[in-house]
Amino acid sequence: MAAPPRRPLLVLIAGLLLIASLATFAEAIYEDQVGLADWHQKYIGKVKQAIYHSQKSGRRRVVVLTEENVISSLDLRSGDILWRHVIDKNDPLDQLSLSLGKYVLTLSSGGTILRAWNLPDGQMIWETNLQASAASNPQLHVMSNNKVAKDNLVLVSVGRWICAVSSIDGSISWEKEFSLDALEFKQVLQSPENDIVYAVGIAGYSKLALYQLSAKTGEILKDIQESLPGELSGEIVLGSDNVLVALNKARSSLFLIEFKSERISYNRVHVSDLVQDLPRTFKLQPLSNGVIGLQTSSTVFLLKLKNTDGLEVVQRFDQPAAVSDALTITEKDEAFAVVQHAGSQIEFIVKFTSDISSEIIREQVNIDQHRGNVEKVFLNSYIRTDKSHGFRALVVMEDHSLLLIQQGEVVWSREDGLASIVDVTTSELPVEKDGVSVADVEHNLFEWLKGHMLKLKGTLMLASADEVAAIQALRLKSSEKNKMTRDHNGFRKLLIVLTKAGKVIALHTGDGRIVWSNLLPSLRASRFGGTPSALRIYQWQVPHHSVMRENPSVLVVGKSGAESSAPGVFSILDSYSGDELNSMRLDHSVVQIIPLTLKDVSEQRLHLIVDSNSNAHLYPKSPDALSAFLHEMPNLYFYSVDIQTNVVRGYSLEKSHDIKGDEYCFSTKELWSIIFPSDSERIAISETRKMNEVVHTQAKIIGDHDVMYKYLSKNLVFVATVSPKAAGDIGSALPEEASLVAYLIDAVTGRILHRVTHHGAQGPVHAVLSENWVVYHYFNLRAHRFEMAVIEIYDQSRADNKDVMKLILGKHNLSAPITSYARPEVVVKSQSYFFTHSVKAMAVTQTAKGITSKQLLIGTIGDQVLALDKRYLDPRRSANPTQQEKEEGIIPLTDSLPIIPQSFVTHSHQVEALRGIVSIPAKLESTTLVFTYGVDLFYTQLAPSRTYDSLTDEFSYALLLITIAVLVGAIIVTWIWSEKKELRDKWR
Repeated sequence: MAAPPRRPLLVLIAGLLLIASLATFAEAIYEDQVGLADWHQKYIGKVKQAIYHSQKSGRRRVVVLTEENVISSLDLRSGDILWRHVIDKNDPLDQLSLSLGKYVLTLSSGGTILRAWNLPDGQMIWETNLQASAASNPQLHVMSNNKVAKDNLVLVSVGRWICAVSSIDGSISWEKEFSLDALEFKQVLQSPENDIVYAVGIAGYSKLALYQLSAKTGEILKDIQESLPGELSGEIVLGSDNVLVALNKARSSLFLIEFKSERISYNRVHVSDLVQDLPRTFKLQPLSNGVIGLQTSSTVFLLKLKNTDGLEVVQRFDQPAAVSDALTITEKDEAFAVVQHAGSQIEFIVKFTSDISSEIIREQVNIDQHRGNVEKVFLNSYIRTDKSHGFRALVVMEDHSLLLIQQGEVVWSREDGLASIVDVTTSELPVEKDGVSVADVEHNLFEWLKGHMLKLKGTLMLASADEVAAIQALRLKSSEKNKMTRDHNGFRKLLIVLTKAGKVIALHTGDGRIVWSNLLPSLRASRFGGTPSALRIYQWQVPHHSVMRENPSVLVVGKSGAESSAPGVFSILDSYSGDELNSMRLDHSVVQIIPLTLKDVSEQRLHLIVDSNSNAHLYPKSPDALSAFLHEMPNLYFYSVDIQTNVVRGYSLEKSHDIKGDEYCFSTKELWSIIFPSDSERIAISETRKMNEVVHTQAKIIGDHDVMYKYLSKNLVFVATVSPKAAGDIGSALPEEASLVAYLIDAVTGRILHRVTHHGAQGPVHAVLSENWVVYHYFNLRAHRFEMAVIEIYDQSRADNKDVMKLILGKHNLSAPITSYARPEVVVKSQSYFFTHSVKAMAVTQTAKGITSKQLLIGTIGDQVLALDKRYLDPRRSANPTQQEKEEGIIPLTDSLPIIPQSFVTHSHQVEALRGIVSIPAKLESTTLVFTYGVDLFYTQLAPSRTYDSLTDEFSYALLLITIAVLVGAIIVTWIWSEKKELRDKWR
């Protein structure tokens, strides 16, 4: 009998092919996930100057200059960024202007660098370096010309220099240095005749100088000087065409200065005669037609000039308000805007300078109350369909946000306070509630089957274009990354950030949207007076969801002033809603904040606040917290690094009965100090381990099966010092004059565990300390390259614990008491490597259990984040590793660290002005969440050792089930055929 056809073999082959196609599909989905788990947001920062450019055709835009040193062009219709440039902090932007309707001019570095940018696309046209010395208040003035001209001169006044530059090519037409000692120009004005320039300056605080110059040649036509009684503050504004208003140094009087063709005359007006009890922090705002605004943090006064006879108050706004500059409407009239708070709304008021008593527009606008007061207003006009003038205003709020107001509504808003983040913490989302209806289950089951059928059609390339789009939409929806409940992998969290404005904002890790925001009243700074500052944000209460029903909360710590002795400020916020639960003004200063690992019975975390008198204050002030703290106080030590005095000190705590009877206040006892000689070393940086870092194992098994025990003291501190001449910018010192010294210090005893000197090295120094190793980055002057060095420290006192029988029988020293006062037996391994990039920030990945391999997160000079495997920074690397070392995974030694393009976690994005990198553990051990902030924000998920403990979100379970069913069917069919064949063989 002929053999039956070998169908079972064909079925098995088909099954294997199906499995192979499944694997291929899964890999394609993995690659396709790039960009789905990350987001990138662009910001510009708090606007300090804005210039509109409206045209009949094309995009209407506004060009802005911000406190984050950003120049940007925004779409006036939507607020989107058309283009922007983030200038280095070493080149601060001073002034902004437009020329010829197509060039954006910026003056920077104290008036020494003038640049022109192309208005449509932001490309730089030219750059001119001016020879004048940098000044604190440089002036930029673009000459206007009523006649048709191809070029406008740009006048720059810096100190006692005035330069005229062509706006076409940046060439210097003329420059002049004036001989009057201590002269500093305050105003550059243009006469109606266009070819005469008036320059007004102050010499020696009391002498006023007026120069009349030829705009074409810079020739001095007239020179008038006048000494004024008393000293001037330097604040001078233009009251009218020929009257200047100057403020004296005591800020108690105003000088009304009239300059005519041959002489200067003035009149003195006491501020108290105009307004009673006016705070000294007021600001003068020039308008036009003899109108001047006088602003305080809570009131605005409109003053009217009576020639030089005096001033009179014509209107007063008693609510916090801001006044815009004057805007030319017609040849004879100008308009200005006042935006003031009115209850839960703001009022947008527009007036003509010729008739202050009347109002062109008064509109009520609803805004978010968590934006604070209005700080700046930039007015713009447009022509309505009925040929009348309409007005819009760009409004800068106290929280650094930017709003466009038009026709009584907020057209768009930008949360640009996120460009100035000072600290970050995280919070878990609420647990998803149990209980699902039968209808929801049926609907979800139908959607599940429908989705997997679509994915199957896509795998077999049978899906239409609409079905492919539906598959993409299902991928985004099925990821569930935007839900407001926590997931079992721990990917969904709240990023709670603290901004420089004192605003706390919660961002969802799924898409970066703002969940809530709160501008803290205790940290709100007045525009001209107080300077409260936000310092840090910490987790305050993290209740266990199965035990307690309270929401988690965060603690914000700030200061009420700029001085070190300024009282501190506390604010506690609900992590889910952003509501302020409690706030207090402390009766002591805040110099150092020490979060502790201890908790009270309500699971509030304990914090120590060290004040300027070296006293430590315990929070929260509750009996439970005090009891837990006193139990652990003998084991608590802390240290301080004083960069100014070049000293590192270590302290212990002791109960004191001399401090006003406050049982929550403890005195500190200095245990040790390390004083670095200022003539040879300056402290550059100090680092310690993260408090929440998890270490999986204390031992490291090397290739020859030997065991090395990590030195895992949480009291280990890394301090780097540089020689004084090497403390400046790169290249400021010769290799023979530069050196960098790295120290590993025990913070309990002050003992220096290790010290290494790098000759010919210079900062800036960046470092990260994790487990038993530290990596730091510096510049090698001899090699003219950047370097990264690694130090690993091991506990030699436990080197005898390698015999398993000793461990079984208890004959080991692991249980022996360890004291910091006994000199530890440590062994140190170190190595240095060349590194291509300059570094802005460094961090290390953190995972839930510490099992996953570590990666260094390096913020490069290109504002990107590079993930570098720690194995490349293994000090045991050698040029010719042994077979055992190869099996261990040690990489052969090279002189430089590799830069793999695929290792940039930011992909092609740039996080402009990158300042910080935060790694957050997920519940899934293989994955860490990475948040990077600067002017921009970037978030992503990173798996340093790949996702070895989970399947991808897009894994096709339907295809897997089909494959299993086919294999089971093949097994059954094969078994039946085998039984039939065996039966036939028995009948033979």
